[in-house]
Amino acid sequence: MTSAASKTFVRRLGVLLGAAGLAAPLTVAMGATAQAATSACTAGTGPYQAKAERFLGRTVDGKQSAADCRAIRDFQLDHGISPAIGYAGPVTWAVMDLVSQQRAAGDNPNAAGRCPVNKGRIACVDLTRQLTWIQDGKRLKSGPVPIRSGRDGYETRTGLKKIYWRSIDHWSTLYEVRMPYSQFFDGGQAFHSIDGSVWSAPGSHGCVNMRRADARSYWSLLKNGDDVYVYGRKPGT
Repeated sequence: MTSAASKTFVRRLGVLLGAAGLAAPLTVAMGATAQAATSACTAGTGPYQAKAERFLGRTVDGKQSAADCRAIRDFQLDHGISPAIGYAGPVTWAVMDLVSQQRAAGDNPNAAGRCPVNKGRIACVDLTRQLTWIQDGKRLKSGPVPIRSGRDGYETRTGLKKIYWRSIDHWSTLYEVRMPYSQFFDGGQAFHSIDGSVWSAPGSHGCVNMRRADARSYWSLLKNGDDVYVYGRKPGT
C-alpha cells in the first residue's frame, strides 16, 4: 500500500469509527505510526467512571483523566473487552463487577453451600459468578478460577452431571475449532481451554471455557465418572 493510499485508508476508517460514536484514536498496523497512535488515550468520561475508578484504586472524582483512561484501557486489554479505548461503559463495568465477585469468593467459593458436599470429588460451576472449583466433600482442592459459560441462547445446562469422555487435544467438527483438555459432562458441553479471554463477551456455545493452565489442572485432577454440578445463571442470559 502506498503512503497516499494508507492515509486515505486511515481517513476513511476514522470517518466510520466517528460515525459509530467511538471517541478513540484510530490504530492501524503501520509500524511507528501505529505505536504512536496506541500511546494516546482520549476517551471521554463514561457513565461508570466513578465505579471504574474505585475498582481500579484510583482517585474517585467521576472525571476522566489521561491516567484514568490508560488504566481503564489496560483493564479492557487484559480482559478481552472490545473496543479497548479506556471508556467506562456498561460492558466494562459489568466485567469489573464480575471480577469483584470472583475475587470476593477467595478460598471459600462454596460459602453459600450451593454445590453438594456429599459427593466426594466434584467440580462445581457457578454460572452467576462465572467461577469453577473442585472440592472433595467440604475441602477445596482446586480453584476457584474464572470461566466463560454459554452465551444467550446457548446456555450451559444446569444440574448434576458426570464426566463421561475426555479428549486432550479435541477438535470440534461442529465449530471447527480446537478444544484442548476437553472433559465432556453433558452432551457436547465440556470443560476446555481457549486461547482468548474468559471474560470476553458474549460467551461460549455451552461449554465451560477456561484458561489453559486451569484446564490443564482440571485434566490432571478429574477423571471419567467424576461429578460436575452446574448452578446459577450467567448475567445477560
